[in-house]
Amino acid sequence: MKEKQNSKVFLLILLGMLTAFGPFVTDMYLPSLPSMGTYFSTTSSMVQLGLTASMAGLAVGQIFFGPLSDRYGRRRPLLTALWLFIFSTILCLYATSIEWFVLFRLIQGIAGAGGIVISRSIATDKYTGRELAKMLALIGAVNGIAPVISPIIGGALTDPIGWKGIFCVLLGLGFLLLLGSLRFRESLPPEHRLATRWSDTFHSFRTTLSDRQFVYYVLQMAFAQGVLFAYIASSPFIVQQYYGFSAMAFSLCFAVNAIAIGMGAVLSAKFRHPSDCTVTSCAGMVVMAIAECIALMADCNFYIYEGLLLALLFCVGLTFTSTTTLAMECQRENSGTASAWLGSICFAAGGIVSPLVGINDILSSTGIIFVLCALASACCIFIALGKRRTGLYLNLIYHKNQSVPNRKSFGAE
Repeated sequence: MKEKQNSKVFLLILLGMLTAFGPFVTDMYLPSLPSMGTYFSTTSSMVQLGLTASMAGLAVGQIFFGPLSDRYGRRRPLLTALWLFIFSTILCLYATSIEWFVLFRLIQGIAGAGGIVISRSIATDKYTGRELAKMLALIGAVNGIAPVISPIIGGALTDPIGWKGIFCVLLGLGFLLLLGSLRFRESLPPEHRLATRWSDTFHSFRTTLSDRQFVYYVLQMAFAQGVLFAYIASSPFIVQQYYGFSAMAFSLCFAVNAIAIGMGAVLSAKFRHPSDCTVTSCAGMVVMAIAECIALMADCNFYIYEGLLLALLFCVGLTFTSTTTLAMECQRENSGTASAWLGSICFAAGGIVSPLVGINDILSSTGIIFVLCALASACCIFIALGKRRTGLYLNLIYHKNQSVPNRKSFGAE
């Protein structure tokens, strides 16, 4: 008798929530950082270490859980990650010093990474081609919106329930995901798992990194993520300090920008091939980043800044889904490891870029980082596809009947 499978609607909800898990773990408590300094009787820099620790955990955890999911299937590592998250969140609530809190945040980040990396692997197990692109469109939309909207939710909760209340909300989310994961049916059959000893599990890292095209797809995604994190790090200062808007008005701008990212991710599935979408989005990022940089250096008014930013973030949303599809199709046989590299390098890129916007004048620094990341992202996709194929993909904007396939998913040249 054939084993009953999860419905597509169930998978959409579960994978979407798992994708949002990491950003919520990292960003939701940001508005409560000042009150935490008072609670632990410590400096703001020590409290910030909790954020740094969770980002490090999200990067390292994906490298850990990705190969394990290729070896042992998706369900067991996912359940392990969620139990670890629940345990570490309880420890955070009862931390007696900032040092213990930072340590528990590191563990919490590692656990949260399991949901991110395994959600992409499950999608790759269940779907191919355009169906995979559509499923990853949802994941890309959530992945783009969650880091932006989670501080807004945290800001609304900070005054009424405080930082411990926010961690209680995260604990409740962990239990909810655990219940969903208990219902989840394994998506990677034993015959498709990596038949290696545990000590050889991480051998797949070398396999994925030897794939030149996959590496450039990951780098392209990482630089696009750099644009997003540069925006997240700089916008509170630009909107509130430079343009003089209130915190509530800033939150509304954050929400509108999150919608632009989500729309880009969803509409990316409308392209005939993911490669078309990535090339188009990279070209758009370069144009809009240059325009935004010029506007910021020219002391433009808020509406010009926000209008150009909306267009830039829309392009970022486009590339999140399409590049994820291309990268995962390249390494379908090592999808867990591939997903791990994709997630960890993107989080690392965000962590590197974020503090750079504070160098010298934040307006010019942000504009320059936008341009550098957009250009680097375009260069990576140019190298990944090759000069001739990139030109053909750009021509597809005008000649929709042409079809230039991706190496594995759409055939080799």
